Parts: sequence; C-alpha cells; structure tokens
Amino acid sequence: MTPRPDYSVLLRGAELRVTRPRVATLEAVFGHPHADTETVISVVRRELPEVSHQAVYDSLHALTAAGLVRRIQPHGHLARYESRVGDNHHHVVCRSCGAIGDVDCAVGAAPCLHASDTHGFVIDEAEVIYWGTCPSCSAPA
Repeated sequence: MTPRPDYSVLLRGAELRVTRPRVATLEAVFGHPHADTETVISVVRRELPEVSHQAVYDSLHALTAAGLVRRIQPHGHLARYESRVGDNHHHVVCRSCGAIGDVDCAVGAAPCLHASDTHGFVIDEAEVIYWGTCPSCSAPA
C-alpha cells in the first residue's frame, strides 16, 4: 500500500498556498485516478460541504499549472485529472464505458515516440491514447 502523501508539503513545494480547498482537491485526485471535474467536486464537498464549484475549478487549475496533477481529455470525453505526474505515461480508453487506465511508455525514455518532422520544435512529451474495449464491456453477456 502506497503511503498517503503530505498534501501540505506538496503544495508548499510547488510554492502554492495551503488552503483547505486545495488540500481536499489534491486528496480527491489522488484518491480517484482519472476522475472528471464533477466527481472531484463531489468528493471535495463530502469533506468541505461549503466549498464552491469555482473554488474546486480554481484549485484544479492551480494544481495543474504547478504540475501537481495532470489534466487529460481523450477526444469526445470530459477532462479528467490524475496524480501520476513526472513521467510520460499514456492511457487506454474503453470505447464503450469510457474507463481509463494508465499505460507506461512503449519504448525508451520520454518522449517515447520520435516525430518524423519536428518543425523546429523541441519536443519533450508525446501523448498517446490507446482505444479499445475494456474486459467488462468485451465479456460475453
């Protein structure tokens, strides 16, 4: 079992003020990988019933900008948030139910894939989404 991170230390390390909405939002993202915004808000409100939607949105924005959480948005799906940052992993998405899973890099170090033409960009990340059907959705009825 992975020990629970000290959210206050994470926030201070990212030079963010430690506020109750930010701590609760971090805790929600760490506890619910690939959660959409409404799920994060729901989880935060269980701990802080008085928190506004805007406070959670602002927290998610600040946490994403600081690199403490990562925002992903597979085509046709709501934005999701995850606490797995600092690596260049990818995702697998079920076309039927929308379940999302993490997939480590296929080959080598970041950015995992090498563009045939960089157009002068210095590339530091590659985003890959694998699409398919999860075991629950592909099981015979």
